[in-house]
Amino acid sequence: MMLSRLFRSRARPSRRSSCFALLACIAISALGAPSAKAGNEGEVLAPTGRLRVGVYPGSPTSMVVDPATKQTHGLAYDLGQELARRLQVPVEYVTFQRVADIVTAIKNGEVDFTVTNATPARANDVAFSPPLISIELGYLVPANSSISQASDIDRPGVRIGVTKGSTSERTLPAKFKTATIVPAESVKLAIGMFSRGELDVYATNKPTLFEMSDAMPNARVLDGSWGLEHLALAIPKGREEGLHVVETFVRDVQSSGLLNRIQQAAGLRGAVKAEPK
Repeated sequence: MMLSRLFRSRARPSRRSSCFALLACIAISALGAPSAKAGNEGEVLAPTGRLRVGVYPGSPTSMVVDPATKQTHGLAYDLGQELARRLQVPVEYVTFQRVADIVTAIKNGEVDFTVTNATPARANDVAFSPPLISIELGYLVPANSSISQASDIDRPGVRIGVTKGSTSERTLPAKFKTATIVPAESVKLAIGMFSRGELDVYATNKPTLFEMSDAMPNARVLDGSWGLEHLALAIPKGREEGLHVVETFVRDVQSSGLLNRIQQAAGLRGAVKAEPK
């Protein structure tokens, strides 16, 4: 959390200090002071006086820690910081185990901002910006797996891990008639489930799968994809007055190259260009 303190002088102003204050006000006006509009936007999008950004560890779409530099990056993490800077408010990161919990927190007004898959189901609970970026959905298999392609997955005894509350958990039961869907509490815990032989495959977006594979020697992300996630910025419903600010922010980070730089810093792989919906 980035905090700031305001200090006030208790000295009684003299005529000279009043004159200097007037000149300072004129100078600030000439240079361009923060607009009242920016302040109003901050009040709408960050009503507590700080932008509460929902993140979860283990995915470049949200928050990851670079093992070499120990720096934290991610789409939600870095874009939240940049939006807070533009709104001229501090940023506060609120960490959850999975994205479904963040969506619930936004619905309840406990979080102000995140980046997530803009599904119709989630649109019932939160307000979305236009698409930010699209990412491929895929499958991860551990070292020495006999599964070499997606068509090998739907067979007896195959256990497909998905993150609890995720789009994958809702979508894949209709896709697989023989394999078993196994919910995992988080991506981190799913890696442990692989090591204990409790999973044969994991299904989610490819940026997360590649991040998982880095922690699993010789694990493989299978070629091809079974769909796309269309990521967007999410804010609580009832704050539509500030939605135009979020929409402008999305267009700016896309056109300025900032989004690409954030992707690179987060090591995000498996992304494709967002298409207007």
